Order: sequence, then C-alpha cells, then structure tokens
Amino acid sequence: MTPALSAAENEVADLCVELIRADSSNYGDGSGPGERAAAEVVMARLAEVGIEGTYIESAPGRGNVITRVEGSDSSLPALLVHGHLDVVPANAADWSVDPFAGELRDGYIWGRGAVDMKDMDAMMLALLRQLKREGRKPRRDIVFAWVADEEAGGVYGAKYLTANHPELFEGVTEAISEVGGYSLEVDPSLRLYLIETAQKGLSWLKLIADGTAGHGSMLNSDNAVTELAKAVARIGEHDWPLTYTATVRQFLTEVADAFGIPFDENDPQPILDKIGPLVRFVGATLRHTTNPTQLDAGYKANVIPGQATAVVDGRFLPGFEDDFFKTVDSLLGPKVRREFIHHDIALETTFDGALVESMIAALKAEDPTARAIPYCMSGGTDNKTFFADLGVRGFGFVPLRLPADMDFASMFHGVDERVPVEALQFGVRVLDRLLLNY
Repeated sequence: MTPALSAAENEVADLCVELIRADSSNYGDGSGPGERAAAEVVMARLAEVGIEGTYIESAPGRGNVITRVEGSDSSLPALLVHGHLDVVPANAADWSVDPFAGELRDGYIWGRGAVDMKDMDAMMLALLRQLKREGRKPRRDIVFAWVADEEAGGVYGAKYLTANHPELFEGVTEAISEVGGYSLEVDPSLRLYLIETAQKGLSWLKLIADGTAGHGSMLNSDNAVTELAKAVARIGEHDWPLTYTATVRQFLTEVADAFGIPFDENDPQPILDKIGPLVRFVGATLRHTTNPTQLDAGYKANVIPGQATAVVDGRFLPGFEDDFFKTVDSLLGPKVRREFIHHDIALETTFDGALVESMIAALKAEDPTARAIPYCMSGGTDNKTFFADLGVRGFGFVPLRLPADMDFASMFHGVDERVPVEALQFGVRVLDRLLLNY
C-alpha cells in the first residue's frame, strides 16, 4: 500500500507550476520582466498560512522575499535555505511545449526554471507552509530566501541583500541551495548523491593590445591585431594540466569505488565516462580553463587599428588562483595586457560536520541505496558569490532522486527543461527531515 502523501508533497508540483508561469526571465541587461511576479506568488502563498514574508525590491520589479522561522533552540547557529527566482530566457520556438506554461506531462513538470531553480523554490515554499500548518518547529532558526538576479551576477539579489540588509542573515553560519543533492544511479542497489562543496573561481578578462595605427597597404611591424591574435591563440590552445583539488580527488575516488574501477591519476577519463552526461558538471573541474569568447578591432578594411581587444572566460580551481594567473600572464606576451571585467573567488569547504551528517542521514532515510559524495562545480552560485562574504559555509543541496536515464545536466539552461514530480516529492521529504532534525 502506497503511503499517503504529506501536504507538502501534495502541493509542491502545483507550486512549481505556478512559479514557472510567473515569467521571470533575466536577460542580464535590465530588459526582462523582473522577479516581482514570482516573488508575489511566494508572498501570497506564505500569507495564506499566516507567514509574514519580507518583500524587498532592489530596483523596480526586482523582487526578493525573506522570512525567518524561529527554532526551538535559539542558541544554535541559524541555517540559510535560498533559491533564486529568476530564470534564463527561453526561445519558445525551440521547445516542445510553451516554456512558461508549466505543463504537466508524463510525470514531469515542463518549463523554464523547472530545475534551475523553481523546483527548489517550490519545495521550500511547500515545506514552510506545512511546518506552519502543523505547528512544528525546527531545532534552529532557518532563514528562507527567494532572491533575484542570480543568473546575471546577483546584483539585484544576493549582492543587494548582503550589502544593504545583512541583519536578515544574523547568526547564519551555513547555507544550502543549488546545484547538488541529485542522484546518479550506479545500479538498483546504489545511488550516488552529489553534494556540491566547491566551486571554481571566475575571471572574465579583457585582453588589450596597443600598436601603431596606419594604412593597411603599408608595412607595419607593430600591429595590435597581430599581437592580440597570437595571445588569444596561445591562451585558447593552452593545454592546462590535470590538477586535483581535495574535493575532486575525493569525488573521483568515490565514483571509482562505486563502479569498481581503479582511479589512475594520469588518466581519469574511464571514471568520467561512468557518470555519463553529468560529466558536463564536473569535467572542467580537473583543470583550469581559458576560453576566448569575444574579439574586437578596427573600423575599416584599409586601416590598421591602434588597439585590439578580446575577452577570455577564465575559470580557476580553488587554492590555485596564483598558479592560474602566473600562467595566463606568461601566455599574454609582452605587448598584451589584461584587465578584469568580472572576478569571483573560488570556494571549497570540507565534506564533514553536523550539516553534512544530517544531509546524509536524511537521504538514506528516504533512499536506503543512497551514498552521498562531494563534488566541485565549474560554475558559480550565490553561495559563493555573496553569502560567503558573510562567513556562511555553503553547500549545493537540492535533493532529487532522478530516473536512471534522465540527462539531468542538459536541463540547466536547456531546451525542454523538466523535472519529475516524484523527484520533487522526494526532495520535500528529505528537506523535511533535514530541516527539522539538524
């Protein structure tokens, strides 16, 4: 006999659909609709059960919602549970369904934000509503935050809140948010759940070459375009060596053990092959990366410009930032300089402590085949970008038990983004255990 679903399990799918239908596309240039509509959904559903949320607009339409749940032991440090309300844009012509219809089909919720990350937004909301209705209290204070602008750097979300309203996070020492807690099935008797404990650093670099301007028909040994092109080629073609951080080493060791294969540090590819499409999340965390993304020079075919510029997307490993820039500078050459367009720290925490133990226990209680392992992600989240500045230790933990054949990595910013309803219900159960017992 199938156990009866809790109130949160019953309504989490509907809440996810409602949030998806509140278009909060973030184009990164201020032209999108903003997060107000999605934030108003959160505020309304909190108010329905008598929870007072704090609505903060950092700019017109850029909505954030914060609420604090009092725990039974105020002496314990507080926990932050946060999700972003904005989503990347979606081109409807590419999709099988309307990306903002929140369609339920074949046991999945389809729509932009289904996994990034209105699924977690809905789980947070459903669980909070259930706790209020039932009069249950967590052990410690929990701050729930639904924030704006994560997809474009967090300026109107986490950055604004931590800079202007740090009191909202008083006493918070740890946090959970995206991207982690999802499953990788090894076989029917074992599922690995990847918990994010590290993130690569980000450095968008502007490369600048200065030369001597002149007529295109004349000899010119000081051509800015030539110097820039050589530097871009050197950087783009550089073969960064394998470099194992503590998190990546532990991840590869755990995966190798789970699949019963050796871990050869000189050739990790057999291990990466075992994780299938999830390699997109972790494949770039074994080394630094530098990818040229933009070029700009000149204004006329017969004019040699005095300056040429390029942009490189650089990502460096935790603990190896100095090594990264030493190599980049050696590749630039004497006639090319660099400037930061945007620079973020790399972050790594250890896979231990009471919160980690509680996450593992909550997973195993709902899935006896669960084995939690840490991993590093090549991108970045609000955990790193801003909440770390408050001394908050962040983890990626959105618990989802996924079908073995689901290409989960392709759902992030992808076409036909979708999440299984059963995975949302599983996530609610895990989060309920975690937040009540931690």
